[in-house]
Amino acid sequence: MNNVDLSVDLGGIRMANPVTVASGTFGYGKEYADLVDVTKLGAITVKGIRLQPWHGNPLPRHVEVPGGMINAIGLQGPGVEGFIRDYMPFLQKVGVPVIVNIWGTSTEEYAEVARHLSDVPGVSGLELNISCPNVKEGGHAFGTDPRTVANLVSAVRAATSLPILPKLAPNVPDIKVFVRAAQEAGANAISMINTIPAMVIDIETRKPILANKVGGLSGSAIHPVAVKLVYEAAQVATVPILAMGGILEPADAIEFMIAGATAVAVGTANFIDPSTPLRVIDGIAAYLERHEMATVKQLTKSIVL
Repeated sequence: MNNVDLSVDLGGIRMANPVTVASGTFGYGKEYADLVDVTKLGAITVKGIRLQPWHGNPLPRHVEVPGGMINAIGLQGPGVEGFIRDYMPFLQKVGVPVIVNIWGTSTEEYAEVARHLSDVPGVSGLELNISCPNVKEGGHAFGTDPRTVANLVSAVRAATSLPILPKLAPNVPDIKVFVRAAQEAGANAISMINTIPAMVIDIETRKPILANKVGGLSGSAIHPVAVKLVYEAAQVATVPILAMGGILEPADAIEFMIAGATAVAVGTANFIDPSTPLRVIDGIAAYLERHEMATVKQLTKSIVL
């Protein structure tokens, strides 16, 4: 499979192949290093980081459902300084691009986390988790208002020269409005989709199973929704798209790229089979050879209508 060029440029993040992992499903890379050769990934996207350490939500905070899982982990993490101290030395040795997912409860906090990471060797880009509540604006999620998205992206853009990828929420009336808002404010690429808000009730106790009551649905159940949204986003996107949502097999990733994605991220499948990202890389290469394509870039936005 050496006859095809798998390299892509994800808004300034140069990847040897178009496959990374979704934030929150691969820890900080170190946790999976004994299970999979992480040096073969196109990039490693790490678990969400905020300014200070965060304990996350109370238990129980995840539940399996048909076609996937619902999680309400609550973005537990070591804080930006703890991440730099405890995890970046390992990631620097791996030698693949590192995309750090960042979050906060105010625009200022996002910008401050971005500033902390700007000059850290090995950090190649920042994925903005904009599904977090904006405490200064009544607690509504950043990602549900295009003006708020634009303000947030602008603030982070002013704080760092690193490539930034806002991770768009699926539960909005028109994804194209949010794509335009993000890229006009300075986003280098778009990451999509985040999990879909969901809930499970125990019918015997008549109580929500998750302590947080609601969580985010991920897995194969959301894949067709994600493909549709990526396709719509690609109609207006002038920057690359990183697509995710229910990738279990190479065909799922290839589908995203045909719809308009430049790169893909494997998420929930990492809990089922940690070798999935590498199988996806090999499967994409095999597909390109079978269809006599010299480069993976030929796949992007190649949908036939």
